[in-house]
Amino acid sequence: MEYIPNILFAILLIAGVGYFTRNVKKLSRNIKLGKDVDRSDNKSQRWKNMGMIALGQSKMVKRPIAGFFHIVVYVGFVIINIEVLEIVIDGLFGTHRIFTEILPDSVYGFLIGTFEILAVAVFISVIIFWIRRNVIKLKRFLSAEMKGWPKSDGNAILYFEMVLMTLFLVMNAADIHFQEAGVGNVVSQYLYPIFEGNVEMAHIVERATWWIHIAGILIFLNYLYYSKHLHILLAFPNTWYANLNPKGQFTNDPNVTKEVLLMMDPNADPFAAPAEGEEEEEPAKFGASDVQDLNWVQLLNSYTCTECGRCTSECPANLTGKKLSPRKIMMDTRDRLEEVGENIDANNGTFVDDGKSLLNDYITTEELWACTSCNACVEACPVSIDPLSIIIEMRRYLVMEQSAAPTELNNMMSNIENNGAPWPYNQMDRLNWKDEN
Repeated sequence: MEYIPNILFAILLIAGVGYFTRNVKKLSRNIKLGKDVDRSDNKSQRWKNMGMIALGQSKMVKRPIAGFFHIVVYVGFVIINIEVLEIVIDGLFGTHRIFTEILPDSVYGFLIGTFEILAVAVFISVIIFWIRRNVIKLKRFLSAEMKGWPKSDGNAILYFEMVLMTLFLVMNAADIHFQEAGVGNVVSQYLYPIFEGNVEMAHIVERATWWIHIAGILIFLNYLYYSKHLHILLAFPNTWYANLNPKGQFTNDPNVTKEVLLMMDPNADPFAAPAEGEEEEEPAKFGASDVQDLNWVQLLNSYTCTECGRCTSECPANLTGKKLSPRKIMMDTRDRLEEVGENIDANNGTFVDDGKSLLNDYITTEELWACTSCNACVEACPVSIDPLSIIIEMRRYLVMEQSAAPTELNNMMSNIENNGAPWPYNQMDRLNWKDEN
């Protein structure tokens, strides 16, 4: 009988970690549906970016109030969960606060005391975030794409964090041996009087909060896959694999580049057969109309999106009333990718055409052509997401596959083809302006 709690704990731990592992494999599979792209250059800069942006939160603090409280929650939640290691050992081997037997009292007291202070700081920060969302109602949390699940998800994670921090403090307060030792109980000592004098109640509360706390952490871990808070894990690879090229530098399709170079070479024979051993492959598609046409870093971007709305709040097109929202572009990409993943799961690992695509079913041409290509969204993102790259690829598809560019753009391209300039004037008439009075 004495081993039943240990067995139950092991089952709970295996189930929680196992389900999380299953979801990680599904996540990896979905991201790998994207086209290959090489992002292994300049490793020193990539490590620096990951350290500064993902770990150091350097872009978060550009908005100092939100940035400060986000750092408190981030640091507090990560550091407090170091205690999970002690809980796991205790749960598996039936010990109680095993680290008190390993670490000196001063060290253990410092750690738990720090955890308790951080737990209070996290709790206060989370309340402030809740007020910003639900009382002050910041404009960027009220956009059309934030209704329904995105709003509920944002609030759910705040409630999760409040409950976990409360459970941690109550667990410590109800642990009579911990309180009597008087080491590290810098906050929980003020809750201890509730349980003082009632040993039986204190033991029941301590055990109940201990079990609920570890179960809550495992539930939270598995909730991440379905939540925007997946960025807690993905911000690190996302910042490492971010595009290091200057923000105004767009990618060129190698097939198009090859044709342009051929056209510009006066000695080239456009009708020449390919060299022996070389095969000319026709590109499957120019640009992107669905998630499988994007590269895997862009798909990683979609899963990493925090839905914070900083990109949309900086977008000049959105600010002037256009339909475009860079945040929605990323959310739509992720939703479509999830739909494709579910299709593959339902058809034994093979994607069956469902008659849908990212273009038109999720993202409209009106949104795509509203973009000014200014890179404000890319600059604003706190985790180096690039919505513009997806917009450009989908525009490329519209122009090169469907000839569906706006009239103004078609006129400009016709003028370039015929006149060598965007304007509808013959080259011979370009200097006529000098004769005007």
